[in-house]
Order: sequence, then C-alpha cells, then structure tokens
Amino acid sequence: MSITVSTTPQPIDDFDLWIAGFTQPTVLIELGALALCIALASGLTWLLRRSLVMQDEKTSVLFGRHLVDGVMFPLLLLTLGYIARALLTQTVPLAVFKVAIPVLVSLVVIRVGVKVLQVAFASAPWVKVLERTISWLAWLAMVLWVSGLLPVVLNELDQIQWKIGASTISLRTMIEGALTAGAVLILSLWVSSAIERRLLRKAVGGDLSLRKAVSNATRALLMFLGLILALSAVGIDLTALSVLGGAIGVGIGFGLQKLAANYVSGFVILAERSMRIGDNVKVDGFEGRITDINARYTVIRSTTGRESIVPNEILITNRVENLSLADGRLWQSTVVSVAYNSDVELVSRLLMESAMAHQRVLIEPAPSVALSAFGADGLEFTLGYWIADPENGTLNIRSLINRSVLQALRAHRIEIPYPQRVLHIQPRAAAEVAPIPPASDS
Repeated sequence: MSITVSTTPQPIDDFDLWIAGFTQPTVLIELGALALCIALASGLTWLLRRSLVMQDEKTSVLFGRHLVDGVMFPLLLLTLGYIARALLTQTVPLAVFKVAIPVLVSLVVIRVGVKVLQVAFASAPWVKVLERTISWLAWLAMVLWVSGLLPVVLNELDQIQWKIGASTISLRTMIEGALTAGAVLILSLWVSSAIERRLLRKAVGGDLSLRKAVSNATRALLMFLGLILALSAVGIDLTALSVLGGAIGVGIGFGLQKLAANYVSGFVILAERSMRIGDNVKVDGFEGRITDINARYTVIRSTTGRESIVPNEILITNRVENLSLADGRLWQSTVVSVAYNSDVELVSRLLMESAMAHQRVLIEPAPSVALSAFGADGLEFTLGYWIADPENGTLNIRSLINRSVLQALRAHRIEIPYPQRVLHIQPRAAAEVAPIPPASDS
C-alpha cells in the first residue's frame, strides 16, 4: 500500500460536504491529534529554548520573548500538523486539518515577517504598518487558499496585461514578483541580523567598531544579492538594469556625491578605528560620547542628554578631538580662593582629602593641589584629579568635590574671601561736590 502525501492543503470544493464533515465523530480524532501536535510543539520549543539558553534572548527571531512568541513554535506545529494529516488522511475524512494547515502556514509567514522586521528595524516607525500589511495579506491568501478561490483570482489577475516595449507584463506577475522580492529580502534581513547579533555579542571598544563595519557590509551585500535573486526569480532580464546602473552612477557623480562621501567615510571610520563606539569626542564645539556609528552618520550623546547626528564626512574632513583614543581617562580641575592669612599646607591637605574621598577619582594618577595664583582677593589653589568614566557625567563629580571642599574649609574656619574693591576719592574732587540743600517746609 502506497501513501501519497500532498505538500499543499486541498481546497474546499464543496462547503456543504465540508460542513457536514464537522458533524462526524471523526472530528474528535482530528481535534485530539491537533491538540497533541500543539502540546508536542510547546514541549519541543521549551526544550530547545532551554537547551540553547535562549530564555533571556529578547531579540531572537526563532524564540522571541515568550515560549510561543517566536517562529519556532508555529514552525514545529506546522511540521507536526503535516505529519498528523498524512497519518490520518488514509483512515478518516479530513475536515479540521483542511483549515488548520493553511492557518498554520499563514501564522508561520506572519511570525517570520514580523519578528525579522522587529529585530532588523527595532525603532523604525513604519514597521507597525508593514506588520499589519503582512498579517492582512497572509490571512487573505489563507481564505482564498482554503476556499479554492485562489486559482480563480490568479487566473483573473493574469488576464490584466500591458505591454512595455518588447515585454508583456501581467498584474499577476507583478504581484508575484513583489511577494518574491519581499520574501527574499526578509530572509536576507534574517540572516544578516543573526550575523550581526553574533558579531556584536560581547564586543567592546575597537573590536566593536570593526565588527560593526563587517556587520553593515554583510547586511548591504545580502540585501543586494537578495534583490538580484528576487528579480531573477520573477523573470526580469538583469541586463536591462545596465542602463539604470549607468544612470545611478551619473547621479552619484553629480547630485549624490555628498551622500556617497558620507557612506564611504562611515566605512573608513569603522575600518581604521580612529573613532570607536564609546569614545568621548568634541566636534564643532559639541562634546559627548559616540553611541552609534552608522553607514551615513554618527550619533554623539552629550552628558546633558542631547544627541548630535554628525555626517561621517565631517568626521573625516574636519578636526575632531578624541578624548579617549589613547586613554579613556579624563582630567578635571577646580579653582578655590582662600584668604591670604590661611595656612597653605592645611588648605592643600584639605583639598587633597576632599578629592580622594570620592570613588570616581582615580588614585593613580593621584590628585594634585597647586598654589596657582595670588589673586586680587586671596590665594588661588587649583585642585586637579583624574576620572575613568566621563560617560557617567563630569559636572556631577565636579559638584560633589566642590561641596566636599566647601564643607572642609568651613569645618576648619578657613575664610573664603569676598571680592573687595577700594574706592579712593581725592580731596579736591570731594570739595567740588555741592552739598544738597535741605528741603523747604513751605
């Protein structure tokens, strides 16, 4: 006895016969088999999630945030559903699985599209709209598939044709081409996101920048190859794109040269590692820490929370102060004035102790205190110190040290002088000042 397993669910040709099938006792067998498939798929997903240590992996396409959130659960359920349908098709008339299999196929398509877009474009505002579009298209295709109307609709779409040059294009060909291109691009995004996540995992400093460059290049290459494969699958002659390629080259040479320069500069920055993610830099008076280096621009975040988006060409052609290229430590100083009759040694010791009292101040190199100037109002001391984490803020540590210095000076009754100005009046000038007459009573 030979068993033939169909790879696609059969359409419902007779709705009355199909609805009558739900009144048969064999429906309970199908429901039991479907429930068993769901239980097995849940158990296998839980075991794979646990064995691969993916419980805390929130950006995984296969497993997602929860047990049934990723692609793995509906994919296993679809596989078990095909197996169960193959085993039941020779013994009982199918009714439940005629709908269950298309529903599971649509669910897999939706989960793959949605999860890949969420991982590849986490912060893009248009992702939600694209997710809904994929869901509606998948469920519409499922309804047409189950009802047997899909071949009819495709045949009608094939009749809508128009001629472009020597080629004849139908509406069906355009829709199939768009769907094929979308599927190939989603697959390319999935592969590139997996490569990027593996490359950037536990990478810091210069290694992070180099891996970011490799990741960006890999994604661009996969997207390009995916688009070429999609166009070839639809039947578009790629030699016709040579004219378009020439036009794009001319456009880059004239109108898009700035954009091309930014992209090239981005890859140069990532490759030579003159600036890395996490470095503290100063560009055009804006100082902050590099949080991201993209192909076209670099994001710099200041300690006040503001972010500056700097085109990569500026970072290549202009002067940039990198405060972390050779050493991640940062030197700060604060100036304190005390009265001229103060004990210089005591003030120096108090300033040193005030700086050493804070954990963010480095012991090596140690803080330094210098009598830097004889000011107009008092002695000026400069307290200098080093910190290793400027990304955590520089004004806050300066404020804490100033408060400690003020508290120490007040505790030892060391005077912080007020600005004093002496006004000298010459006697002759004073005599020339006419007295103000008293007010009259009348």
